Amino acid sequence: MLLLLMSDTHLPRRAGRLPDELLARAERADVVLHAGDWVDVATLDLLEARARRLVGVWGNNDGPELRARLPEVARVELGGLRFGVVHETGPAQGRERRCAERFPGLDVLVFGHSHIPWDTTAPGGLRLLNPGSPTDRRSQPFRTYMTAEVADGRLTEVTLHRLPPRHP
Repeated sequence: MLLLLMSDTHLPRRAGRLPDELLARAERADVVLHAGDWVDVATLDLLEARARRLVGVWGNNDGPELRARLPEVARVELGGLRFGVVHETGPAQGRERRCAERFPGLDVLVFGHSHIPWDTTAPGGLRLLNPGSPTDRRSQPFRTYMTAEVADGRLTEVTLHRLPPRHP
């Protein structure tokens, strides 16, 4: 099972549209997970139309229309693994412990908010993944997203993808 992980698209404020590479991957993925801060409803509509399956949550920059259509926290079983998706997890310091306490029973937690890619495992085995942002790199050298595979009840091939610089 092929997964596409993204967050913090912030459209149209941070970019005019999603990168073509990301849209192509969304169409090939079995499941797209979006960890919030869509900002516009058009991005949600676009991904719902293109993805085979979309699991998304709202973020702190998402207004009432997105919050009416998306949960704050999503939980889903994919290929025998229990996934959670949430936008904010708080400061980096102590994140693993906090998330393991807040989300017991999950195998993988996908989150966003910081625009900083993150891949760690908490004591007890909870895998924490932040794909960064495909549209707003902030202080990071690249705009990013992640792909992962689920096989035989295990998360495999987690890859952070760097997008090329945008040209005017």
